Amino acid sequence: MVGSSHPALCSAIGDGTGEHTSLAILALTLKLLYAPMGVCCSAACSQPPSNCCALSLLGSLFVSEYFSQSAQRLSFYSWYGNAKVFHFHVPEDTVLLRWLLQASRGKEPECTSMEVTVHFRYGAPPVINPLGTHFPANATVRPSYNISITLSSAVQNTTFVNITTPAAGDWFIAAHLPEAAGRIEVKGFSTPCTYMFQADMFVLRLTDMPVLEPGVAMPQTIVSPAKVFVPKYTARMWFELRSCVTSERKPCAVRVVLGSITLPQSFQRIVTCTGNVNCSVSLESLPWEKWLQIMVESLGTANATVSLEMLASFTDCRPGSTSSFLNFSSLNQSQAGSGSGSPTPSTGMVLRNTSDQRSFCLQNQPVVREDLDVVSVRYRLLNGPSVAVYSISPTLLLLNLNSGMDSGGSLTSLSQANATVVACVSAASPVLSLNSTQNCSTAFFQGYPLSLSTSSAEAMLIVLYPQTDDWFLSLQLICLKGQSECNTAEAKVTVIAYLTPCFNDCGPYGQCSLLRRHGYLYAGCSCKAGWSGWSCTDDTKAQSVGAQNLATLLLTLSNLMFLPAIVVAVYRYYLVEASVYTYTMFFSTFYHACDQPGIAVMCIMDYDTLQYCDFLGSVVSIWVTILCMSRVKKILKYVLFVLGSLLIAMSLQLDRRGVWNMMGPCLFALAIMISAWVYHGVKRRHCYPSSWKRWVFYLLPGITLAFIAISVYAFMETNENYYYTHSIWHVLVAGSVAFLLPPRDKHKKPWAWSQKLTCRYQICQNDREELYAVT
Repeated sequence: MVGSSHPALCSAIGDGTGEHTSLAILALTLKLLYAPMGVCCSAACSQPPSNCCALSLLGSLFVSEYFSQSAQRLSFYSWYGNAKVFHFHVPEDTVLLRWLLQASRGKEPECTSMEVTVHFRYGAPPVINPLGTHFPANATVRPSYNISITLSSAVQNTTFVNITTPAAGDWFIAAHLPEAAGRIEVKGFSTPCTYMFQADMFVLRLTDMPVLEPGVAMPQTIVSPAKVFVPKYTARMWFELRSCVTSERKPCAVRVVLGSITLPQSFQRIVTCTGNVNCSVSLESLPWEKWLQIMVESLGTANATVSLEMLASFTDCRPGSTSSFLNFSSLNQSQAGSGSGSPTPSTGMVLRNTSDQRSFCLQNQPVVREDLDVVSVRYRLLNGPSVAVYSISPTLLLLNLNSGMDSGGSLTSLSQANATVVACVSAASPVLSLNSTQNCSTAFFQGYPLSLSTSSAEAMLIVLYPQTDDWFLSLQLICLKGQSECNTAEAKVTVIAYLTPCFNDCGPYGQCSLLRRHGYLYAGCSCKAGWSGWSCTDDTKAQSVGAQNLATLLLTLSNLMFLPAIVVAVYRYYLVEASVYTYTMFFSTFYHACDQPGIAVMCIMDYDTLQYCDFLGSVVSIWVTILCMSRVKKILKYVLFVLGSLLIAMSLQLDRRGVWNMMGPCLFALAIMISAWVYHGVKRRHCYPSSWKRWVFYLLPGITLAFIAISVYAFMETNENYYYTHSIWHVLVAGSVAFLLPPRDKHKKPWAWSQKLTCRYQICQNDREELYAVT
């Protein structure tokens, strides 16, 4: 697809056969399509492409490609895990990028007007903050580029986003709905509206982009962009346009655009050249070992032909090294015999002869990357934790984040020094002129500055979701006025750098979760107890320690309401039911004690085990209570007890939070109870249970408590009032059980259940006496 800025190009691709997906088995189908000459060409292309073609236009070959990922269901935003992330890779030599964004909603009556927010970022997932929370201290935050898609009366909305000369590499899109309401939904109880989002990517590539050779002037006619490769250890690039001639013999008017577009921020260098004089620009701190795009556009008449010469020349940077790879016994240079001085007490610097260092524009410090797990990396200096820093030239450390998963965590850098040292952390491009300008900006990016001094000897930097690239840490000693010995001085700086999924492991009030979207791994923090923020460090709405203790006590001690139900069950000889209630009370108490965040937490076993046992006990308690009320024969009742418990255990293993895990056993047990009551009523020819006192003082209060408990559980629970409403649920359910248990058999004596253990022997003795009497 081609935008209006390239009216001479032809539309390309698009029947979906170029879909880029991750497959375990690749099925390939080849089709031969016949396209007559000239069918593809048009003056301008503004509609989505319908077929695939590659064109040779004015000596340049353009091809288009299409990448797509499956649609994802959007969620209301409460933490980063609710955002749906799409990961695309833009090929090299791409001159036009078009995003096709499609948002749709269901046709259910619950579906209302909704606004979908879409974020874009190059190199790493977008760092977003829809809730307006605080980020951790020392964290770098650059707002993402975002747009909004409104779904009102329309069922589907399609939006296009065009980017010319985009940077090649990883691009990420994150989409989400507005802030979540906070109400706890029972899975399967209601049918929420479905909001879907899909992102497709169309790219137009120039396959034969002209390549500039350093130091060689290349004649060029303004038709397409050119590129030049920036070698490693480049200090400066000098780019010049000369011999500009137009076909109309008018003064040249051109605009030069150096670099590619990156989001959310783009630092392209734009230079406007007029007249027939040479036009030049000098760039420092270029990205090493990358292709640099150069676009020259004519500002004159559209029909005029402009020819010119491009010249790119580089100034190399001679690197030195603060350690020797060949002599590992002399890695600790601070203990060298000659040229080593003693530390100055006031500055902590070491004086040494730097005549061998004046010819170097930077000092290389080797860094070893140690992969700890999926997204955890530790960077270790080969020379030890300290690195030598000079004023003549900067000391450079390379932090390699070229792995595909490195952008999904947090990069943390910590420096310590006893002297005045400036530092800069930058991606793709190192900063080589800290001493003169103390500016932490490169040719196309803005770095992160750090400063160390005797008063502030420690500096910390946290980069959230660092982009996948080579990262550089530049350090340089700053000489103050009057310090003539500073030029021959050396400072020691301790550097600690590591990559972690979540900064500080989300703290005591958060949980670090690894997320995966289409094979890409990244991490996010899920906060509790009112804490919020990227790393759960925002305490604006946090619960106090007293409130946490109160919440824990409410959720755990409210389970003691099962004690009356247990006593009533034992008193009425329902020992199996009493055992189930005891099991439920025990595991519900310790599950909620383990489920709490922060300091008010106690886990006697694995959290998942406690949760499963709590859910199992709750459902089985309802099951055995209703079956006990049905008054069926004991053998049938116990068979249903065991069989139903096994089926409930299987159902919970399949879907622990499904609403039918509780509704299914309840409805089935109610059907058995109603059938049994109808049978007893028909057999006795009067209503069953027959006692009005049983209905007024037991059944109706128990049923009322049960319905109130279900209403609180299904409709009133939110994240904020969960501690109170769920405690009320415990009290109401346990209270209803005590009312609903049927009375004991009239022939049984109270508390005489222990005598039943010898009942069999007594019956046998009585039978024998009757036998003797008959004889």
